[in-house]
Amino acid sequence: MQKKKIIIIGGGAAGFFCAANLDANKLSVTILEQNSDVLQKVKISGGGRCNVSHACFDPKELVGFYPRGNKELLSVFHKFQPGDTMDWFEKRNVALKIESDNRIFPETNSSQTIMDTLVNEVLRRKFKIETKIVVLDIQRQNEQYLVITNSGEYLADYIIYTTGSSPKSLKILQNLGHKIVEPVPSLFTFNIKNDTLKDLMGTSFPHAEVSIPKLKMEESGPMLITHWGLSGPAILKISAWKARELAAQQYRFEILVNFLGIDKDDAEETFKNFRSENPKKTIGNSKIYNITTRFWHRILWISKVNLEKNISNLTAREIQNIIQNLCENEMSVSGKSTYKDEFVTAGGVELKEVDFKNMSSKILSNFYLAGEVLNIDAVTGGFNFQACWSEAWLMAQDLNSKGIIRPK
Repeated sequence: MQKKKIIIIGGGAAGFFCAANLDANKLSVTILEQNSDVLQKVKISGGGRCNVSHACFDPKELVGFYPRGNKELLSVFHKFQPGDTMDWFEKRNVALKIESDNRIFPETNSSQTIMDTLVNEVLRRKFKIETKIVVLDIQRQNEQYLVITNSGEYLADYIIYTTGSSPKSLKILQNLGHKIVEPVPSLFTFNIKNDTLKDLMGTSFPHAEVSIPKLKMEESGPMLITHWGLSGPAILKISAWKARELAAQQYRFEILVNFLGIDKDDAEETFKNFRSENPKKTIGNSKIYNITTRFWHRILWISKVNLEKNISNLTAREIQNIIQNLCENEMSVSGKSTYKDEFVTAGGVELKEVDFKNMSSKILSNFYLAGEVLNIDAVTGGFNFQACWSEAWLMAQDLNSKGIIRPK
């Protein structure tokens, strides 16, 4: 009896996790990766620590973190969710930990732990991993597929397509008959030139709020001043949810930033309470809010308030300026910078063309799709990887049921 041949195109999270769950007794598997190293996104995720998943164990709640694909993923997560991911790795002696923000990491704080586990599972099954293989074309050949590459041809009974969202890989799918939603960046930082932020790179705000009035969109969370402008979860979340709209604006739009993350009236009350309790302090030495002294001095400078002025001598106008610059600071965004750790796109294969019971193509027989090649993406925090693990697990279960080619 002959084993069925599976070619996995793309050696990333989805491709490897699928292979790591395939039955070596029934299937012959080859992973083709165009780069010299596999699992590159796993390697850099979470600053090299690998944000494996997120501790959200209710599928209905979990899909709320996916701007695109939330309806389709509900059934997927009912079959394999973050608790199953944790169980899978822990059965292979990878201890995981849940951090205070619910992100899940290996105890080792090293992505190499996750990479080694996936590679070892694939090699243990005696599956092949081939690198520097660029797929140029895929052609139907009777009941099989001919995969044409830069170093020869491969014949497959089944194709697992987990390439990510590169234009070339999407073009191959388009040529095979799939509809492609044009990809645009989904997680990115905002490029801003504004005196409030100048030379304050590295300053962070634990509970900021950011809104885009034109799009009626608001997000909250930690925020960070970078060399280019603003980043951190608050910014990345809003960039994910409004990825297509911001692309249409060519990344030029107005935002309102609340550095404190509290209501303007509450900020003013806090200010006045502090002033009544500390009437003799200078405004420059007043620690009223949970912000750095450097940032506080910058706010006073743009509010045209003298640092040496006694807090009790401030005019109502000066107080209003300070509160306005802290809680409703209007800024112009003039571009984006892709978030290096979690480069993700919105766009890819049209979801109506995929059967989410097993991640098979509705257009092509014996052809499976998972990962970023699909028009599915999530906010930052381990959610994009979780979609990969869940989709890959479903594909593997389906292929394991297909079994061996029996002689006629």
